[in-house]
Amino acid sequence: MLESLRVESFSEHKGSGFRMLAGENLAIELTLADVTPLGNSGVREAFSLIFHAAAGAPILPQRIYRLEHDALGALDLFVVPLGPKGGAFRYEVIFT
Repeated sequence: MLESLRVESFSEHKGSGFRMLAGENLAIELTLADVTPLGNSGVREAFSLIFHAAAGAPILPQRIYRLEHDALGALDLFVVPLGPKGGAFRYEVIFT
């Protein structure tokens, strides 16, 4: 499934909500804030996804998390915390 995802797969969902599962009793609501093409990686067109978590949400370390979206379903993605900016905490996922 992940191999078939392209920048267009996410562009149409910019601004929509995702749920990041971090254990049996912890889920963080995220908003897809930005979708950025990064050029050809040699394998596919690379791209970056920036997600925003609400201020005050738990800050999670980088690792693979399950992200759920109403249209895209469940995706297991490597998520990296970037830090706070503009009142939100940012996370990034890069596809290469």
